Parts: sequence; structure tokens; C-alpha cells
Amino acid sequence: MNFDTLLKGMDCTCGKHHSCDIGFIAVENNAVKHLTSLCKDYKNILIVADENTYKAGGEKAEAYIKDKNIDRVIFSGDTVLIPNEEAIDKIREKTADTDLIVGIGSGVIQDLCKYVSFFDKIPYYIVATAPSMDGYASTVAAMILRGMKVSYITKVPEAIIADTSIIKNAPLDMIKSGYGDVIGKYSALNDWKLSNLLFGEKLCEYIYNLTRDMLLATVPLADKLLSRDEESIKTLTEALIGVGIAMAYQENSRPASGSEHHISHFFELNGIRKGTYYFPHGTDVAYSTVISCAVREKLLNADFNCKRFVMSDEEYISGITDAYGETANECIELQKKSGNYTADRIPLYLAKEKEIKEVLSEIPTAKEMEELLCKIGLDMQKFYDTYDNKTINKAVLFAKDLRDRFTALWMYYDIFGTERIVL
Repeated sequence: MNFDTLLKGMDCTCGKHHSCDIGFIAVENNAVKHLTSLCKDYKNILIVADENTYKAGGEKAEAYIKDKNIDRVIFSGDTVLIPNEEAIDKIREKTADTDLIVGIGSGVIQDLCKYVSFFDKIPYYIVATAPSMDGYASTVAAMILRGMKVSYITKVPEAIIADTSIIKNAPLDMIKSGYGDVIGKYSALNDWKLSNLLFGEKLCEYIYNLTRDMLLATVPLADKLLSRDEESIKTLTEALIGVGIAMAYQENSRPASGSEHHISHFFELNGIRKGTYYFPHGTDVAYSTVISCAVREKLLNADFNCKRFVMSDEEYISGITDAYGETANECIELQKKSGNYTADRIPLYLAKEKEIKEVLSEIPTAKEMEELLCKIGLDMQKFYDTYDNKTINKAVLFAKDLRDRFTALWMYYDIFGTERIVL
């Protein structure tokens, strides 16, 4: 992938100038060598990592940072790191004189560095240690604040260093997670297309096709990724970074995040709230994509000439409180402001039924998606053993409330209401 061209930006036929503020991207063997020149104008550098990511890439990265004052925030590697207030404060304790943050890690390390960098106005680089998620080049920082999943529009890193000799040795679960995050774009792009069809949400064909091309380039790589083939790891990493650039071009996460991400966020939030296990982000996205495909299959066979489902206020308050606990009020206020629950979309569905079903049929079925995941070693039975049917159906019903964004989950609610997805 030619990142130099993408980073230059472009005047698009959609009428917008697309740009991405990342200054430098390297995805290659021994990419950390570039840190010597990249860090030459900085004096006080803060390394942020956890014990595992520092061991994987921190020491090698620091060897190329010459003659600088280096401080470190190294989180425990024994517990799941949550991007919350406590973790933010731990970084901020060390930033008084910092003029550059260098994150060594992937998802959560990236989000924490991105958040602190943006709000404290300190530039940052990220040295990737795993091809595990698509946030490296995005402006979105996914945080857990006040117990709620909150997405902040921040800034992209000044530089992304993805040393394939490091990332090919990432735990296989993280490689699977990255593959799963890319596969989830089937669902995200489909949701975007639905919203464009129904409500005229602007869809840039260039960004759509850029994301889809990266998805299709990744799909056949499962076997080689499992054997840690370096060229396949490079392609996957380029796709994950490229999707982030697509989000920067779009100025939101629409190209990469739809119903599958909302469902996965539901599982993550429930796990954090209840102290129970949840899968790594991309793995949850992959499994949730199967569920979103099942939702679409049911909609394909639905009769749109129906009465709109309306949940009673009492049932809604009870259900969403059960789903989100003390953070339910934020979802309630968001949906009250959006008007999603009062809108009658059935006439629109009926008027565009043929086109809707054409869009819904463009992506793999739930069974075909399961087969894709099986090739990368993601067994759906593990998903069902971790999240029971009640939790999965609760996600289908209430995951949509986390965002003010139309997806197939809203259509499912309008037509089927609280009817369970049969798994």
C-alpha cells in the first residue's frame, strides 16, 4: 500500500478534500530504525507501554532513541488494561516536561496516548506491537469513562511505526483479533450503505471502495496469518492502518464501525461492569459480525408491510437499565435527543423494500461468516459458551442505543421488536 500517496490527501469527486494529518508511516522489517530521525527534534520523551508490549518492542525501540531524557509509564501486564480515568491519571503524572509521547503497544495503549496527546497538546508516535485493531491511524479514542464506552474525536499520531519483525510475533489471539476487526467491515459498510439509501447519509464512494478493497485483500490470508507469514502480517497491518486513514478521511468512524461494533461494545461494557470475561476487541467484532449477518438474514425474509413496534416506556426503562446499569441514563438521553424511538420508519422501509433487500443481500450470510472465522481459528461455540443467548439477544435489542447512528439493528427493532434472534 502506498501510504505516502494517502497521506498527501486528495480532492475527491464527492466534493470534499480528504486529508490525514499523520506525518510518517512505516510498515516494514526493522521499522523502528526510523525513530532516530523522527525523535531528533525532541528532548523529553515519555514511553507508554505495558509490561508485555514493552518487552515485545519497547527495548528495541528505545535503542534507536538517542541522547534523550526518557521517562516511562509501564502498566501491569497481568491484568486487562482499561482506558479509564485511573490509567489517564497515571500517564499525566509524568507529562509535566514531556514534549513527545511514544506509545509501545496496540489498542488500549494507543487510545490512552491519543487521549492524553489531544487534551494535553503533546504530540505522540505509536510503535505497534500487534496487528490487532484498526485504531492506529484513526482520530477516534475509545475510552471507558464513568463506566461508559465513549468515543472521542481526537488526533492521529504524528508517526506510526509497524516493525513486522515485532508484530509477526504478537500472540496469535491478537493476530486473529486484527483479522476479525477487518472482517467486521462487511457489516459496517453495509450499514453505511443502508443509511445512505434510507436517509441520504453522505457516502463517499472513494472511501467506501478504499475500505472494501482492504477488506477483500485481507479475507484470503487466514492460513498464512496463522503461520505468522511476514508478508501476510504486513498486508493485514496495512489494512488496519488504511482503515484508520479512511476514518480520518471521513472524519468519523462510519466506514469501519456499524452494528457489529455496537454489539461488541455491549459485550465489553457488560464484562467491565460485571467483572466477567469478554473477548479482545477485534475478536468480539468478528463474532458480533456473525450476529449482525443473522439480523440481516431475518430482515431479508421480513414483511415490511407491518406495524411499527413500539416498546412501552416502562419496558424500555427496565430493559435498558438492566442492560447498562447506572450508565443507562446516558443512553436514554442520547436516544431522547436523537428521536430514534419516536420515528416511524416503516413507510420508508416499505417504499424502498426492493433496494433495501438488495443491499442486505450483498454481504456473507451468518453461516458463510462463521466459515471465514473458522479459517482463522475463531470458533463460534466459544462465543456462545461465553455469552449466553439471553445476553446476545439483549445486545441485539440494546446495542443500538450506544450511538446515534442508523444500522440494521434499528430496522430489526422497528420490525421485530423484542423478538429473539434464533442462534
